[in-house]
Parts: sequence; structure tokens; C-alpha cells
Amino acid sequence: MSGARKPSGRSSAKEAATRKRGRSLAALGYIQPRNYEELRAVLSSGTVHFPKRLRQVAIFLWQHPSEVALGTIAQVAAQAGVQPSTLVRFAQIFGYSGFSDFQGLFKDHVKGSWPEGRGEPRAEAEPNAALHFLHGMVGASQASLGRIESGFDVESFEKMVGTLAQADLIYVIGSKRAFPVTTYLSLTLSQQGVRNVLVDNVGSSALDQVGCIGRQDAVLAVSFSPYNSITPDLVAVAHERKARIVTITDSTFSPLIRLSDSWLEVVESDFAGFRSLAASLAVGMALVQGVAARRGT
Repeated sequence: MSGARKPSGRSSAKEAATRKRGRSLAALGYIQPRNYEELRAVLSSGTVHFPKRLRQVAIFLWQHPSEVALGTIAQVAAQAGVQPSTLVRFAQIFGYSGFSDFQGLFKDHVKGSWPEGRGEPRAEAEPNAALHFLHGMVGASQASLGRIESGFDVESFEKMVGTLAQADLIYVIGSKRAFPVTTYLSLTLSQQGVRNVLVDNVGSSALDQVGCIGRQDAVLAVSFSPYNSITPDLVAVAHERKARIVTITDSTFSPLIRLSDSWLEVVESDFAGFRSLAASLAVGMALVQGVAARRGT
């Protein structure tokens, strides 16, 4: 009878988890990110493919670094719509022992920066719930606009203006939460004398509405996570027909990125589950003004 001891169930499980984590890192081919910027570079590389829940975490981390830095694991998990264990698993993929170590990247990133409006309840008592909600939405809008001022991609913006200004016809595409933005952009383009088509999908006719798009036309698409609308399908049709495509979206994980000639990242803050559209409208209006000025209309 052998005197060798069999590993306990607990140690075996720990070793299996370690091996699994090592395989994940090897598969990704990345070393442990040393700061938030390195993490963003990995996530935006397009070479990392996450399963559904981990992708959901990645999108939330990309869009809300301040919330990740300042929240507990339970709070961050609730906001991201996942279990705390999913956050731990995500951190371990990148070589961290747990979420608290991984969170240090975000804490260092926001340290010393001006705090963004996080949708926290105001310290003073509000006269009523409606006014409290109004203050929260104003704060979310201010935070969204503040991000645009601090990190606007001027080069991509100018490229988008040029693409739209040269188009024979602009197709404006967006659905669900993006639809109010595209509706207003279409209206203001028309008011500036710029020919455009609002793809509104009335009567489930969206695919017919983009059926005549050609290589001399352009698409202005707006799409926000969770990216489960018809918009990627419509943009794919335009891409197949060689139309030029410009996009406003909220993360590098958007399925529109690979189809777009140029794109702008616009991240909207939320309050009590409701997202602002202030930054998206501001960027959209700037695009319209730029196109009108370039065309001399």
C-alpha cells in the first residue's frame, strides 16, 4: 500500500483554479496590466474575446472607471448586472488574485481627479422625490458632458465630418435608446438643407429603407450597450454595399466598430437606472454643424 498522501479536495480545487487561471492568461497572451491605461489598451486591442458575462463586465469597467474605483465588490457587481464571483473571475484572467487587487488600477486612475457625478443621493434633504430625481439626472448629464470635454477625439470627429459632408445621401440609423438622438440629428440635418433619411423602422421596414444605399452615400449610426438592437444588422447591409460609415457609440466592444470608417466614444452617465443623452446630443449637434459648414449650406 502506497504511503503517498492524496491531495485534499480543497487543495485540489485550488490547484485546478490556478491551472485554469494560468491557461486563461496564456491564451490571452498578455502580462498583468500595470495600470488602467494598459488595461484599456488590452481591452481595445480587439484580440480578447470574452464570454457573455465577462464581456458585460468589460463594458461596465470601460464605461465607469470611477464607480469601479469607489464601490465595493457588491456595489460594482450590482451596477454591472453580474454576480461578485464574475468580477473575481475577470480579475483573475488578468493575473490578479482577486477583485480588490484589480480594483487598485481604477483607484490609481481616479486618484487626484475631480470627482464625477456618481448619482449619489444629495446630502441635503430634497423637497420631494421628483426634485431629487431631477437633481440626479442633471448631475448625470453634467458628468457625461464633462467626459466629452476632457477626452474628445478631435481627429476622429473631423474625419466623420468630412465623410458625411461628401456623401450624396446620409442614412441616420439608431434604435431604442439611440432613437431620440438619431431623430433629432435627422431633423437638424434637414433644417440645414442636408439630404438625409431617418431609418425609423416603421412597419418593420428598416431593411427596405436601407435597400437603395450605395457607395456614394454615408451612414451616421448611433448605438449604445447592450447592443441588442437592429442597428448592427442595418449597418452591416450598408457596409456590404460599400457605403461609408461613421458611428457614435459607447465602448470599443460595440459591434459597429469593425464596420465603421471612423467612430467616436460617448459614454453617458446614469441615475436611478436612467441614462442621460446630453453628451450624445451635444456631439451629434456638433457633427451636424460641421457638415453644414463644410458644405456651405
